[in-house]
Amino acid sequence: MAGTDEPSGVDQVFLSLERELAVFLRRARATSGELARAVHPELESAAYGLLVRLADAGRQRATDLAGYFGVGKATMSRQLRALEDLGLIAREPDPADGRAVLVRLTDEGHDRFSRVRNSRRAQYARQLASWDRREVAELARLLHRLNGEQDAEEGCCTAGTAGTEGKTGTPPGKGERTGNG
Repeated sequence: MAGTDEPSGVDQVFLSLERELAVFLRRARATSGELARAVHPELESAAYGLLVRLADAGRQRATDLAGYFGVGKATMSRQLRALEDLGLIAREPDPADGRAVLVRLTDEGHDRFSRVRNSRRAQYARQLASWDRREVAELARLLHRLNGEQDAEEGCCTAGTAGTEGKTGTPPGKGERTGNG
């Protein structure tokens, strides 16, 4: 392997996996910015994942969102304030604890997000139109498994795949790790 930075004896299967995941993640990061701007021209790409989470999980406490994404309270507060200023989220008292506040999508936030998410899903369908549906299902199953194993290794479910399977046992069609739901 002269001329490369790869150590001798590296398993080429895992090297290939690493390369493909790097390309996928690079594209996902770029797409996250596009999706955020499609929701609202002033929306930061990092905040798009918050909309995904709120759309999928419903009302959440800011501290739970911070834990889910693995960020500090100050970072979460700043992102939520920006979303609130754009009219995409609202805060309301937690009926279970009057001292706590829940964050939820506004009707406008839900409408804007749903429009972009539906467009993204249609794009996936076009991109994978030549694939057999079993192949698409297998890809989703394997990604779900990879995400679950990473969650278990981290000792938590910061990416949100743990406990999110549907009643049929099929993996959810989410993009929380990259913010591309």
